[in-house]
Amino acid sequence: MSVKNFSDLLEEFQQWMAEAEKSEPNDPTSMSLATVDKDGQPSVRMVLLKNADERGFVFYTNFESQKGSELLATPKAALCFHWKSLRRSIRIQGDVEKVTDEEADAYFASRPRDSRIGAWASQQSRPMDSRFSLEKAVAKYTAKFGIGDIPRPDYWSGFRVIPTRMEFWRDRPFRLHERRQYAKTAGGWTENILYP
Repeated sequence: MSVKNFSDLLEEFQQWMAEAEKSEPNDPTSMSLATVDKDGQPSVRMVLLKNADERGFVFYTNFESQKGSELLATPKAALCFHWKSLRRSIRIQGDVEKVTDEEADAYFASRPRDSRIGAWASQQSRPMDSRFSLEKAVAKYTAKFGIGDIPRPDYWSGFRVIPTRMEFWRDRPFRLHERRQYAKTAGGWTENILYP
């Protein structure tokens, strides 16, 4: 058992991500995100990592979506990166906080124009009458904003997962995989090697 700093874990995460960006055919930053509803029922879906630094792991969404409302009510989450081409994965559990308005504004402004219009047009996770109703909403907001600036909707922002536990998994022959789990403690991060 050894103790590491989060900066060591982040550096290893970033090395694995850099390798995935070279070998994964599509969306190496995709991660499964697990949340729970008010009854404790879990829900999982894929989202894209937009930033990883000493403060945690950031993604963006509509706060009125299922994941958004669940995270606002119960600010805890689990993430899982799985890179099939590398035969590796990283699991992360932790507390969740909202990103600052400045962070959300900067990321929103960096998105393609059609994606910014989509954030206004989509009532994410809610029932839709027809595809035409979405297309009509896209046309409405395209006309509304014209060629001008598209502001970030109040309900659209980001969450940061602040890790309290991380696990690095690497495939090994005969399913005798390598599993290194790190748990945050008052003195740093404690490592445990787990049976596969």
